[in-house]
Amino acid sequence: MSTEIKCPNCAHTFPIEEVMAEEYKRDLREKMLSFTKQKEEEFAKKQNEFAAQQKQREAAFEQQQKQQALAYEQKLAEEKKLLRETMEEDLRKRIASDFENKLRMADEANKENEERLKLARARELDFLRKEQEMKKKEEELELQVQRKLQEQRMEMTEQIRKQEAEKNSIRETEHQLRVKELEKQLEDQKKLAEEMKRKAEQGSMQLQGEVQELILEELLRNSFPFDLITEVGKGVRGADCVHLVRNQFGQECGRIIYESKRTKEFSVEWIEKLKKDMRGMGVDVAVIVTQCYPKGMDCFGERDGVWICSFDEVKAVAYILRDGIMKLYSAAKSQENKGDKMHMLYDYLTSNEFSEQWKAIREGFMSMKLSIQRERDAMEKLWKAREKQLEKVLLNAAHIRGSIEGIAGTDNIQLSLTDEDDTLLLD
Repeated sequence: MSTEIKCPNCAHTFPIEEVMAEEYKRDLREKMLSFTKQKEEEFAKKQNEFAAQQKQREAAFEQQQKQQALAYEQKLAEEKKLLRETMEEDLRKRIASDFENKLRMADEANKENEERLKLARARELDFLRKEQEMKKKEEELELQVQRKLQEQRMEMTEQIRKQEAEKNSIRETEHQLRVKELEKQLEDQKKLAEEMKRKAEQGSMQLQGEVQELILEELLRNSFPFDLITEVGKGVRGADCVHLVRNQFGQECGRIIYESKRTKEFSVEWIEKLKKDMRGMGVDVAVIVTQCYPKGMDCFGERDGVWICSFDEVKAVAYILRDGIMKLYSAAKSQENKGDKMHMLYDYLTSNEFSEQWKAIREGFMSMKLSIQRERDAMEKLWKAREKQLEKVLLNAAHIRGSIEGIAGTDNIQLSLTDEDDTLLLD
């Protein structure tokens, strides 16, 4: 891969390999001229020495010298020519060998740099891929959060809808109460027209109470279908109805009595009378359902051991009292045979079965813990190896950058492995 540089003076662009090759040629040419000059000087020196010897011999062998002069000159010319050719061939081989070695080293350096650059780009692609995966995970997490928020909104909407339905149910119950009251009035008016004329006011109050008793019994039967709701007959001393509480196994947990009142004023005597009925019947809880509260009360609550509530609140109060009775019954049942249960529990905790089960749990826990530790050690080792490789790449890249900046200058080149593009830019 050729790397081009630009001349800062003439803006001419040429490959950096050409510049390096010209420098190598210039150095080798200077060495060749120096070597040739040295050899010529040595040859001139030898020639002078030979001329001096020749002059000495001419005095003694002038005739012989003249005869051999031509042959010697020819031989000298041949030797000189051969020596020059030998020197030129040797110099040419040395220059070619040095140039090939330098070119090979430059090619190897370029290949190594290309491999390092490819490795760096591959690691950058891996990093970008992981970053993209992290973004996808964040988007999925955001989508899950939005879904959960949507589910919570739907749950709140459903709760509001249920509350509205309960309010509508209460209104419907009140409407049914009024409708049944009218139906009862019409039926009684047909049978006892004359009597209702004489005792209109008294009969109306009694009729309202009877209708509310019927609605109360129907409400309790619909709310607690597995419990037993018993009506107390007219003229019988006691409350209006009795609620027998049963659990999921059909066991009797306790009883609740209800007294229904539909008057404009609350009487304290109702509490004493219902307490006597509660003691006489042996029940657990007594409730007065009324339209008006005693002084000091504006909602349901307890007064002198008796619960007082309105017709709209009786369903919620019945749920609370029933749940309390069932919990008391369960607590009492749990105390039965407590000593035997303690012995059974102790025997189980000290048995071989419990020991083996707990040993299996402990072995599974230790196996999971060791597996997690091995995975953590392996990943840390892998991370350390990758860090060393990355440091090696950065160090070699810094060396290359320093070498190229030393040749081309810092204003004409930009090398970076940490920028977003992670590319090699040459101006």
